[in-house]
Amino acid sequence: MRTIQFREALREAMNEEMRRDERVFLMGEEVAEYNGAYKVSQGMLDEFGPERVIDTPIAELGFAGIGVGAAINGLLPIIEFMTFNFSLVAIDQVINSAAKIYSMSGGQYSCPIVFRGPTGNAGMLSSQHSQNFENWFANCPGLKVVIPSTPYDAKGLLKSAIRDPDPVIFMESELMYGDKGEVPEEEYLIPIGKANVVREGTDVTIVSFGKMMKIALEAADRLAQDGINAEVIDLRSVRPIDYDTLVESVKKTNRMVVVEEAWPLASISSELAYMVQNRAFDYLDAPIRRVTCMDVPLPYAPTLIEASLPNVERTLQAVKDVLYVKG
Repeated sequence: MRTIQFREALREAMNEEMRRDERVFLMGEEVAEYNGAYKVSQGMLDEFGPERVIDTPIAELGFAGIGVGAAINGLLPIIEFMTFNFSLVAIDQVINSAAKIYSMSGGQYSCPIVFRGPTGNAGMLSSQHSQNFENWFANCPGLKVVIPSTPYDAKGLLKSAIRDPDPVIFMESELMYGDKGEVPEEEYLIPIGKANVVREGTDVTIVSFGKMMKIALEAADRLAQDGINAEVIDLRSVRPIDYDTLVESVKKTNRMVVVEEAWPLASISSELAYMVQNRAFDYLDAPIRRVTCMDVPLPYAPTLIEASLPNVERTLQAVKDVLYVKG
């Protein structure tokens, strides 16, 4: 199987869907002439032209609204935010229009739109460019929220998102665009809402999504050196959440640790902790532990960034806590 970059997998997904259905188009800042801020849309203007790969002004509220209107009228827009930090400017259109139109119209109108772009920290970009809003969007009925962790998942999930009749928030990572992974040349889809058991284990369940999967998997490797067999689950999407897979895993391992980049209050990890203890309380041998970003705006200094973000050492300590292992 060939190996391609994360950005190439996303591009292939969009190219294939645009060739398949002429209603699909891409709109956002620098997506056309500049080939995308992160080169995700490189070459797409040349193939599809300016009517389907559309550069916009720096006006997220405006072009998000155009996308919502286009979706309601039968087109299939992909709206790229240069970063999801900037989606806050457009959040009225995402929440009050895209997410609610099906319900408020009594099912007369759907909004098949994809809002995509990078989420989370990307190094020394400071507080306003380093935030995670997965839990914000996941809180809103009517939206689906997807966060891929590999090139394979990125392509399969994005194709599913573009074909979905509902609005999908598709959140990537700026730090992962250059990551490489195996991706089939033949077409495939990954269903939204089905978690992936990346590594099977018996002693503890480690749950994560997006680029924090790197932390979870590295922690699992380190734990294996100490004879601890961790099961690692990639949620893939945080709305809907595949609770069944988590519960079945905890029934086997009896312990769970959640690794998430967002702030701790009202986070996805909070929801997972509640639902798993609600559905599998009798199987838990220890309280569920969470590893999140510190409850502060992300600093600029690299030493403070390192201290603020989830890391392998904090994850190892959380696992040892639920196993009642000292050291």
